[in-house]
Amino acid sequence: MALKSDFLIKGVDFCQMRSKVYVAYRDLVFQDNVLKKANKANKFRAKLDKTEQPLRLLLLTEDETRAEVVDKPVEKYAKKLRMKYRVLREDVKRKKAKALKADENADVTSLDALLETTLAEHEKLVEAKRAELEALFQENWNNRAINEEEIRSKLEALVAGNAQFYDENLVKLDQEFEKKNANYSKITDLRVKFWSKIEGVFADLIAKQNAKTGKKDLEPLPEDVILSARDLSMHFGGLKAVEALDFDVKKGEIFGLIGPNGAGKTTVFNCITQFYKPTRGDLHFVTKEGKTISLTDYKVHDVILKGIARTFQNVEVVKEVTVLENMLIAATRQYSSGLFTQMFHLPLLKKEERIIRAKADQVLQYMGLSLYRDRLAWGLPYGILKRIEIARVLMCNPQLIILDEPAAGLNDTETVELAALIRKIRDDFDCTVLLVEHDMGLVMDVCDHICAISFGRKLAYGTPEEVQASKEVQEAYLGTGGND
Repeated sequence: MALKSDFLIKGVDFCQMRSKVYVAYRDLVFQDNVLKKANKANKFRAKLDKTEQPLRLLLLTEDETRAEVVDKPVEKYAKKLRMKYRVLREDVKRKKAKALKADENADVTSLDALLETTLAEHEKLVEAKRAELEALFQENWNNRAINEEEIRSKLEALVAGNAQFYDENLVKLDQEFEKKNANYSKITDLRVKFWSKIEGVFADLIAKQNAKTGKKDLEPLPEDVILSARDLSMHFGGLKAVEALDFDVKKGEIFGLIGPNGAGKTTVFNCITQFYKPTRGDLHFVTKEGKTISLTDYKVHDVILKGIARTFQNVEVVKEVTVLENMLIAATRQYSSGLFTQMFHLPLLKKEERIIRAKADQVLQYMGLSLYRDRLAWGLPYGILKRIEIARVLMCNPQLIILDEPAAGLNDTETVELAALIRKIRDDFDCTVLLVEHDMGLVMDVCDHICAISFGRKLAYGTPEEVQASKEVQEAYLGTGGND
């Protein structure tokens, strides 16, 4: 029965993932269409500009005309020759290396001479091109006889006509891409509808199974609560790491969990993410779809699909690969493609890869890590590694971010920047943050509510000021109940 229940839950998750893939890819297609439309408009505008160019040239001074009809074409021609020379130079370099590898005393002077000869020929070609264009320019300039007023009148009429023609075609271009977007939206809606129906089938089977076993649906959490822990306990043999702990985390807040070393803070995190299965108690969470679920029904590798992602006390970045590859590794669980799809590299896999790479680039830019995108994580500063770890969390589209001592090892300046970053992430990604931290300055600065625990039991709960004033908290941290 348990296996069947797991299968049904995974079926619902799979259908939701497929729907998200098609919606995300539709957004990328829309972005591509914006760029394509802009490129088409620019190319069309450039063609119209070419029709105006001859008349504009007639109104330029001698030096301005020479720059347009001689200097610019010569520079373009020289650039093309430079590219050819670079290709030849690389080819000669490879041939020399090959010859010297076969025979250390090989004569490679002919290859060096080829480079020198080619360079000289290119210089002569550029000078010949310049002389040709200069002669043509001088001939046309000396024979020029124009009526400036007539030219200006013709140019103004042409510009006005081109502007109207451009606007008319821009409207047609907008209509063309609106139609494309509408058609792709219809296709996406059909795909989402299909997977929603299958999701409904799985949901009905779960409901029937619950009815047979007498399992009732969970009561919805209060509207402002995203995570609720009730009677949460975690025992390791005779050691009670967490005992009868109750707390609520509200939507959109930064919630702090504090306590002395060994108080059970990380154990609580491990229970939430199902790394540990609690000995007893309830952990209820509200998903993005607004459904209340029991986290204990999920495996540790499935919790991330519900919108919960975490960092660890120690930096867990894979240092042997690039920063971008670290980001892609973090998104592994976001793939809905199965073994067959990946084996044959079917279109769905290509869509998912593109979605995830686009997401990675966006997150790196958001975190200020774009400069490190293609660098190995090995040897990067500790503060950058911390940012990479937080960036990997953002790759998982989190609704609840769990940060386990994020300020550990950071200096004062980096800690202040971290505080600002946590608030920014909370606001920009519309998520909730659950924070464990020993730096009380950071905790008191960023947290909306704090739960203080000691030996796995709750000491105090409230605002930073209320918890700070608690005698139980002062005694747990300082060994004193304060001044009576």
